[in-house]
Amino acid sequence: QVQLVESGGGLVQAGGSLRLSCAASGRTFSLYPMGWFRQAPGKERELVAAINWNGGRTYDEDSVKGRFTISRDNAKNTVYLQMNSLKPEDTAVYYCAVRTNYRGTRVPMTPGEYSYWGQGTQVTVSS
Repeated sequence: QVQLVESGGGLVQAGGSLRLSCAASGRTFSLYPMGWFRQAPGKERELVAAINWNGGRTYDEDSVKGRFTISRDNAKNTVYLQMNSLKPEDTAVYYCAVRTNYRGTRVPMTPGEYSYWGQGTQVTVSS
């Protein structure tokens, strides 16, 4: 059974940092692209960052460029999201996701392309 478990969320002041982790189990996740999404109250789920199977290609949403970094450790079946210079508008529930029906080099960009999701972790940035 595929399982994704996020951790590392919490409450932080503006300008602070958090590191989210997503531990995957149930499959060889080193073969597949993974992504981090977020959803704020009343808003649609949006892609924050994504990474292909070997880390050779990544995507960062414009508002997080230069502040957030996605990475993965395939030996640990874990993907990370390092978030620096956090802003109140980064407040949301953050989800990790994996696409298991694609083994190419492209980075999936939309929620519908992903196969499995974690339960989410809350990130709250105070001003």
